[in-house]
Amino acid sequence: MLLHLRNVLTAEELQTAQSLLRDDAPWMEGRISAGSQAATVKNNSQLSQSSAQAKQLQALILSALKRDALFFSAALPRKIFNPLFNRYCGDANHFGPHVDGAVMHSQATGEWVRTDVSCTLFLSDPTSYDGGELLVQDTYGSRGVKLAAGDAVLYPGTSVHEVTPVTRGERVASFFWIESMVRSDEQRRTLFELDMNLLKLRAQLGETPETTALTGVYHNLLRQWANT
Repeated sequence: MLLHLRNVLTAEELQTAQSLLRDDAPWMEGRISAGSQAATVKNNSQLSQSSAQAKQLQALILSALKRDALFFSAALPRKIFNPLFNRYCGDANHFGPHVDGAVMHSQATGEWVRTDVSCTLFLSDPTSYDGGELLVQDTYGSRGVKLAAGDAVLYPGTSVHEVTPVTRGERVASFFWIESMVRSDEQRRTLFELDMNLLKLRAQLGETPETTALTGVYHNLLRQWANT
């Protein structure tokens, strides 16, 4: 499932993030953190994980995610890998087709996180750069994503994906992974669709015996599939 999350960051949070990610931030060679396959196609810059800027930004983004009900419904997070930050511009301007590692080790928490769901949070105004689309391959082909600053996209961690070359300006984003309570993408999609339609039914009809029964179906499925 590929899902657009709007306004994950407030205008004030976005301004803070952008101010911390200027040219004087401690940007490093992006290949340092890549696995063997990804390193052959990765050509970008990445913010030092140990920097003060990274720690402040990680706290900001994790706090924003906690208040986002759509994020929780879609991802059903069990663990969230500490957010990382990358930049595409100049000669370090693309990331070729790759698959993320199945399990990542977080420097911030020391935890191992299974990468069930990938997330990219866009931090640059899309009119300020050319190229830089996130291309995600799914059953129906390749889907291009280029969102407003402060918006995010969720997509399966199993997907082959890439970032196309940035030919003007710079593209800055946060990226991270979620280990879900529900490991199966198909099961997460079923739960998400049920949850979203329950919300619509309640808005139209109020609380009824039928919506109560369907809520029970949702929770029984979650109880059957979830690993906490």
